[in-house]
Amino acid sequence: MEPKSVRRWYYADSICEFLGRPTEYIIGCLSTASLSIEKPQLNAWERQIELLREALRSSYPSGRIYFEYVIPRLGKRIDCVLLIEHVLFVIEFKVGETQFGATAVDQVWDYALDLKNFHESSHDLPIAPILIATDAQMVGFEPKGTIHDDQLLVPLRVAGGQVLEAIEACLSFFDGKPIDVNSWEAGRYLPTPTIIEAARALYAGHSVEQISRSDAGATNLSRTSVAVDRIISDARAKHKKAVCFVTGVPGSGKTLVGLDVANRHMSAQDELYSVFLSGNGPLVAVLREALAIDLHGRTNVAGGRVRKSEARDQVSAFVQNVHHFRDDCLADSSRPPVEHVALFDEAQRAWNLAQTSAFMARKKGCSGFNQSEPEFLISCLDRHPDWAVVVCLVGGGQEINTGEAGISEWVDALIHRFPDWHVYVSPELRGTEYRAAEILDRLKQRTKVSFNDELHLATSMRSFRAEALSEFVKLVLDLETESARTVFHSLDRRYPIVLTRSVTRAKRWLREQARGSERYGIVVSSQAQRLKPHAIDVRVAIDPVHWFLHGKEDTRSSFYLEDVATEFQVQGLELDWTAVVWDGDLRFSETGWGHHEFAGSRWRNIKAIERKRYLENAYRVLLTRARQGMVIVVPEGEPDDPTRAASLYDPTFDYFCSLGLPVLGE
Repeated sequence: MEPKSVRRWYYADSICEFLGRPTEYIIGCLSTASLSIEKPQLNAWERQIELLREALRSSYPSGRIYFEYVIPRLGKRIDCVLLIEHVLFVIEFKVGETQFGATAVDQVWDYALDLKNFHESSHDLPIAPILIATDAQMVGFEPKGTIHDDQLLVPLRVAGGQVLEAIEACLSFFDGKPIDVNSWEAGRYLPTPTIIEAARALYAGHSVEQISRSDAGATNLSRTSVAVDRIISDARAKHKKAVCFVTGVPGSGKTLVGLDVANRHMSAQDELYSVFLSGNGPLVAVLREALAIDLHGRTNVAGGRVRKSEARDQVSAFVQNVHHFRDDCLADSSRPPVEHVALFDEAQRAWNLAQTSAFMARKKGCSGFNQSEPEFLISCLDRHPDWAVVVCLVGGGQEINTGEAGISEWVDALIHRFPDWHVYVSPELRGTEYRAAEILDRLKQRTKVSFNDELHLATSMRSFRAEALSEFVKLVLDLETESARTVFHSLDRRYPIVLTRSVTRAKRWLREQARGSERYGIVVSSQAQRLKPHAIDVRVAIDPVHWFLHGKEDTRSSFYLEDVATEFQVQGLELDWTAVVWDGDLRFSETGWGHHEFAGSRWRNIKAIERKRYLENAYRVLLTRARQGMVIVVPEGEPDDPTRAASLYDPTFDYFCSLGLPVLGE
C-alpha cells in the first residue's frame, strides 16, 4: 500500500502563504526538487507565479496550491493544481503562446483524467482542467461537462488575464462540499498503465510499485515480480536450473512482470542478466518504437541529445523478438546465450514440433529438425554449465494461430528432455483455458516441482473500470448465458458495453466517449472476410506502430477509424475504447457456436477442433482489448447477398441482446 506520506509535488502551500512568499523562495523550492533547470524553465515558473498571484490575491486565500504535481503513470508533471472550495483545478500553462493547440488541450485533459481515474481522493470531486496560453487574446468560454457525467469538465481555454474569471466560472458551475485538504493529500494513487506507458516508465527508472495499483482488491504485481526474482536468485545461489510458469487473466499484467524483471537486470555486467523475449511481432515493434521515442525526447530535454537511431539501438536489447534469439542460438549450437535468464512472453503461443520442423525446413534450410520451439528454447539455456532460469508468462485461451501449442508443449519438453530442471508452477495452470491439467498430473510425479499462488495474477489491470470483464467474455464464449448475464449486470457501470448494427453509429460512439488522448479503434477477426461492404477489409495490412502510436492527425492511426486491426496486431496491447465488428465467421446458434471461413465465394464450415478454438480465441482477444468500454457491432444482413444473409448475423445479435447489452439509439 502506498504510504500516506508520499509527496507528489515539488512545492505546496496554502494560497495565503503562497501569496506572501518571495518569488525567489518558491523558485528555489522548485529548483531544489528538480534534477536540472534551464533558464526557460525558470522564466516560465516566474510567469506562472506572477499570474496566479494576480488571480488569487484578493479572492481565494483559503485554498491550497501545488506546483509540478507528478503523474508517474504518464511520466509527466502538472504545472499547477489548485484546491479551492469544492473544486479541484488542473492548470497547464503555455508561457508565451498565443494559440490553444489541440495537443495542449489533450495534455491538460489527460492530467485531469489521470486524477479522476486513479487518484483515490479525486474520484468524486469536481475537476476543472484549464489551459492558459499566457499571450493569447481574451476569449469567451463557458464551463461544460461531457456525456460521462463524472464531474470532469471539458478543458477551458483562457488567456493569461482570465485566470480569476475561469476559476469563478467553475466554482459557480459545480455544487459540493469544501475539499478536505488533508484527506486529499493522503489519497492513494492507484494507476493502471497501458503496457506502452508501463514500459516507458520502467525504462525511465520508475519502479513497478510507482506505476501500478497497490490496493487490497488487486493482486499486487510487485508480489509476483518479487516471487520471480526469488526463484532467479535461488537458482543462481544454488547453481540449479529452473522453469517458472506465471499465469494471469487477460490484462492482468503478465507482460509488465516480465518487463519489470528484465528492466532491473538489463546490464550484461549484472549477475542476473535477463532478456525479455516475445514472438509477438507487433508488440515488439510498438514497444521498441515507443521506448525509442521516449528516450529520444527525454535525453534531448536533458541535453543528452540521443538521436532516434541511437535510441532504437539502445532499446532493442531490452525487448527482443524470440525468433532472433532462436536464430542466434542456431548459429552456434554449443555456446550458451549471454543471458542466464530468459522471460518468454505469451509462452502459450510457442510452436509445436510439426510447426517448428516445417518452418525450419522452409525458412532456414534445416530439414529434419526434431524439437518443438519450447524444447529448443529450454535447450539453449540448458547450455549454461552452472545455472539458468526460463520464465514463461502464460495467458489462458490466447492461442490464435496454427501450430501454437499451448502450455502442454513446455511441460512435455520438461518431462522428456530436462528431468533435472526445477519447475515452479502457478496452481491456476490447471484451469480449463490452459488445457494442461492432464500433463500437469504427470509433472506432479516429479520431486522438483513447486506450486506457488504468488505466480498467478488474478485481476485484470487493463480494464480498470471492469475487473470482471475477462470472466464475462469467457462466459459469453462458453455460452454460459445465465452466468454471463449475471456478470454483465455486475460490471462497473462506468465500463459501458453497448450493441449496434451500424458501423457508422459505432464510430460516432467511440468519438463521443474518448477524452484527451484516450485511444480508440476498430478491431475485427482476421477471418472477417465479408465486412468489405462496410469499408473494412482485413486483407489490408496495417503497420501497428502507426496504428498504436501516431496521433489523431495521422490517417494511419487507430484514431482515424479507417484501418482496422485484427487479433494478430492487438494481442498483448490495448486501447481505451474499441469497436468490435462481428462477422459471419463465428455465429451463434441454439446448438452452439458455428465456426466458418470464407473461401472463394462462400462460407465453409471449420471442422478441425483446433481451428475452432483458434477462432473463438481470436474473439476472446478482441473482446478484452478495451480499458474503458466497447461497442459490439453485429451488422444487419443483406437480402440480396447470400454471404451476408440475415440468418448469419441476427442470432448473434439476439444472443447479445439476451445478455442484457443495451442497443444504441439513432
